[in-house]
Amino acid sequence: MKKYSYIIIDDDAESILKTQTTASGFSELSFMASASNFQDGLDLVLEHKPALIFLEIEPRNLSSHLSLAFISELHRFLQDIPKIIVTTKQKDKAFDAIQYGIFDYLLKPIASSDLLKTILKLNRANLEPQIAPFREEPVSVIVEAGTIPQNIQKPLMICIKSYGDYRYLNAEDICYFQADNNSTDIYLNTGEMITAFKTLKHFESVLTYPFIRIHNSYVINRNYISRIHSGNSICYIKNSTKKIPFSKTYRANVEQIIADFATGNYLEF
Repeated sequence: MKKYSYIIIDDDAESILKTQTTASGFSELSFMASASNFQDGLDLVLEHKPALIFLEIEPRNLSSHLSLAFISELHRFLQDIPKIIVTTKQKDKAFDAIQYGIFDYLLKPIASSDLLKTILKLNRANLEPQIAPFREEPVSVIVEAGTIPQNIQKPLMICIKSYGDYRYLNAEDICYFQADNNSTDIYLNTGEMITAFKTLKHFESVLTYPFIRIHNSYVINRNYISRIHSGNSICYIKNSTKKIPFSKTYRANVEQIIADFATGNYLEF
């Protein structure tokens, strides 16, 4: 599990406590220190070099000099800037904050659900450098071999081998995997189903993003999700009437999918 150290810079002591209390509910976050003004905050960041900074930009006390200018000051001293999470009570500075390259903008008091989305976005951002661009040449992987190489730079091909019969599947054509006792049914975007004599746990262990487990019986390709109904705990598959349930055990994975959609070229109404 990725750990993120953080510093809170806010001129309101009660607000600092509330933010720290909310953050304490996430094992990924590790509190380092807090400051109530521009200079003390800068000194803390330069000393501790945290992964995250929770920054108030509309202080109650103007003498604290807290503002978006704090981010510009960091660029004077640091090559690698911590992820900045602006925390404030108003939405009106959101556009300005985005121009400064902040990672997220959270309204105070910070809701646990909003902070969860931020953490999922952080996890996603840390995974992206590991996903290499695809080349045109296919690469073949035989499931029976037991290992699918990581950091593949070519489109992944999966070979389902059974008694001398080699069935080649493009991984990008797979919508989802469904457990069937000690075998797994693989459903393609054509509507075809193929059975592999490997457990779902095996496929979960060797496949990486965009394949995500959302239920004891399902691993889903995130790229084929057309709808997520949180109230009914159901995912819908594109161009299909299939409804795939997700369980409480894997709800965090579904939250990550939702956050991932929101980080792309995305509009929400």
